[in-house]
Amino acid sequence: MSQHSDAPGVAAIASAPAPAPSADISVGMPISIVMPVRNEERYLAEAVSHVLSQEYPGELELVLAVGPSHDRTADIAQRIAAADSRVAVVDNPTGKIPSGVNAAIKVCRYLVVARVDGHSLLPPGYLSAAVAALAETGAVNVGGIMAAEGVTPFQRAVAWAMTSPFGVGASRFHTGGTAGPADTVYLGVFRRAAIEQAGGYNESFLVAEDWELNHRLRLAGGLIWFEPALRVTYRPRASVGALGAQYFRYGRWRRVVARQHAGTINLRYLAPPAAVVAVTAGTVAGIAGASALAAGAAGPARALATVAVAGFAAPLGYLGGVLAVSARAARELHPAATARLPLVLATMHASWGTGFLTSPRSLIPGQGRDGG
Repeated sequence: MSQHSDAPGVAAIASAPAPAPSADISVGMPISIVMPVRNEERYLAEAVSHVLSQEYPGELELVLAVGPSHDRTADIAQRIAAADSRVAVVDNPTGKIPSGVNAAIKVCRYLVVARVDGHSLLPPGYLSAAVAALAETGAVNVGGIMAAEGVTPFQRAVAWAMTSPFGVGASRFHTGGTAGPADTVYLGVFRRAAIEQAGGYNESFLVAEDWELNHRLRLAGGLIWFEPALRVTYRPRASVGALGAQYFRYGRWRRVVARQHAGTINLRYLAPPAAVVAVTAGTVAGIAGASALAAGAAGPARALATVAVAGFAAPLGYLGGVLAVSARAARELHPAATARLPLVLATMHASWGTGFLTSPRSLIPGQGRDGG
């Protein structure tokens, strides 16, 4: 039986069957893959194909947890399951990622569980390499890099930003690095017993649920291992609106994590909200100062207005930095993608920072309704 967690919103996962915590891990043992999907008509078949074409030397099963969708995701999932006995479909009425993963794990049969998303494409050899790393390191979770790759010029600009320190900071699962212990990793291949002992994913977290689970696994003494060889292709959002909404949610829920788990925030997370405050305050001050000078302010008022105009240095400095980064990226990107990069960077930074700054306390699990 799984052990219940004291964390609010954590769903206990019943074993099916219950694995022993000390069970040996080895390449070739059966593995379960869980994939929560919702509104994934565009990428679902491709994502599933990359799972089922893995040259893994053992048996595998794929469980699709399908949430309420506005497209043909459910029909596509059912057709895939009907065509391949290795695929099963479970319902995820809430549509939330953590509840979908929990629902899928409940019906899994095997001791190792790999999480995959509908926007992600596993590379050849991914499962074998991940299970080998689990066995060699003794980790409870192994994961690698979210290797964003775009198709359209806009997506290519987003992909560049998502894999660059200029876009997301020095996050190893975005930008790469050396193998070793980590706070969190992209997706993950888990010892199922560890997830069950933690009580599963916290279903109150709409975003950052993977970081939160890995944090609890580490608090329980588990090792989270980053393996850079595990590069999973990720398809970025295809429009400014979708990208802004995604990063706004990221910022909002990272603030929730910071409130729930004291001491987990760092300068990388504070940079976007600081930039938003500086650019906004500088712009307001600059406009006020320029207006006062235009109105003929004199004496001390003119001196104050002159100082206020200097506030324009913040937005102009940020703009200059974004343009400089884009000019550097031009050596790697097609001109059409480079032209979109300043908008992409500004959207990611402003949306994440605004989400962080405006995150209401009601978002904290167990302390009010979801304000997201």
